[in-house]
Amino acid sequence: MPAASHPDAIAATTAAGPAALAERRPSVPAERLVAEMVPPPRFAGVSFGSYLPDPTQPSQFEAVRVLEGFAAGLTAAAPKRGWFRKAAAPAGPAGVYLDGGYGVGKTHLLASLWHAAPGPKAFGTFVELTNLVGALGFQQAVRTLSDHKLLCIDEFELDDPGDTVLVSTLLSRLVEAGVKLAATSNTLPEKLGEGRFAATDFMREIQGLSAHFTTVRIDGQDYRHRGLPAAPAPYTDAEVTQRAATVPGASLDDFPTLLAHLSAVHPSRYGALLDNVHAVCLRGVCPVEDQSTALRLVVLADRMYDRELPITASGIPFDQVFSDEMLKGGYRKKYLRAISRLVALARDSAK
Repeated sequence: MPAASHPDAIAATTAAGPAALAERRPSVPAERLVAEMVPPPRFAGVSFGSYLPDPTQPSQFEAVRVLEGFAAGLTAAAPKRGWFRKAAAPAGPAGVYLDGGYGVGKTHLLASLWHAAPGPKAFGTFVELTNLVGALGFQQAVRTLSDHKLLCIDEFELDDPGDTVLVSTLLSRLVEAGVKLAATSNTLPEKLGEGRFAATDFMREIQGLSAHFTTVRIDGQDYRHRGLPAAPAPYTDAEVTQRAATVPGASLDDFPTLLAHLSAVHPSRYGALLDNVHAVCLRGVCPVEDQSTALRLVVLADRMYDRELPITASGIPFDQVFSDEMLKGGYRKKYLRAISRLVALARDSAK
């Protein structure tokens, strides 16, 4: 299912050939941010029934049981009152927090919860949530979300002190209004920010965030790579160019040029960057040299994966994009998730 089109989007192909993502500068109005707070296309039709737990991992079966109960509690809850009046304390925990490695199906389960819950409800990544607050202003964001029964936050991470204070305050206000929360992350709530900034200076906010959630641990192997070989061998530049010219809706970029362009586009707009794109072609994939660029690539990888965009690429395999030093640092889990998703999309291009 392709991403929704937008008046500012540029068609992926033109009479002159494939367009480059690096030529796009999408504008995303606040109303679009609110309207798109739903599961991405990859997870538009998922359910608890379509989640396939690993038979060797009891925690995956337990996660389904807990979330089905959480959804049932939302359905049975009495109607909420307006944002400006304190709601009666709802039964059960304010939120559930799905903690586990990459590729164990956390986003699938989070989207399944969203589909099973009554509305109004919202679903977005952590980056999308913080950008919504920036676009609407804090008070308007609180008003917009406070009439919701459920807020689902995917890829919950704290990368800087500002986000820590902002999100801690926002979620506290929403919980007071009776909004239920659900989140996924590769990091336990009390460990958020660890290895990335002086998290000990913001321990009150981090502990406050942790107090909103009951943690559900999900163990297991990355389902995208169970029994599969390593990253596929890259194509040649000529093969990538030819693929872009023959696949409808394909984009074509030189990898270093695209990485440079990402620095000029806010990560919350990376989804809009992919409007009307049905395949991504990249020439000259090379190691990413600095952390800021690497983190932008992580967000782009997530948005491409959400939209199920096959990637045809030349250069090095995607499992060599991040250095050993980066993979040992505070963002290790993010980089491993990105590798997992990029490799899966590269395999899709060979089908």
